[in-house]
Amino acid sequence: MKEDVNQLSNQEVKEIFEDKQSKQILVDVREYEEYVDQHIPGIPLVPMSEIAEKVEDFKKDESYVFVCRSGRRSHEVSRFFLENGFQKVANYDGGMLNWDGPVETGEENIVDDVKDIYKEG
Repeated sequence: MKEDVNQLSNQEVKEIFEDKQSKQILVDVREYEEYVDQHIPGIPLVPMSEIAEKVEDFKKDESYVFVCRSGRRSHEVSRFFLENGFQKVANYDGGMLNWDGPVETGEENIVDDVKDIYKEG
């Protein structure tokens, strides 16, 4: 826990990624170019630069894990969500620099409408 933000390890994030039944939603908050270069397969991109204008579109009762390159920006996004009334947020401490799982390239899941990040069913 750092500044009231739960910090998740590489192993914890991997377990969330591998558990298709997980209720936690991984969200990449890096910029477009970083995501296209390399990202965790399937996870959505909502750049930090767009978070403030889209925060109201996120469901407050869901659980989020934010991902960036090193964990700094995703920590700030986590704090911003806490300040906006979200309770179930966590930061991937170490970010993509620590990720040793599978990666994908390209424009796989770039989010225009936040509702698209929620699993149906």
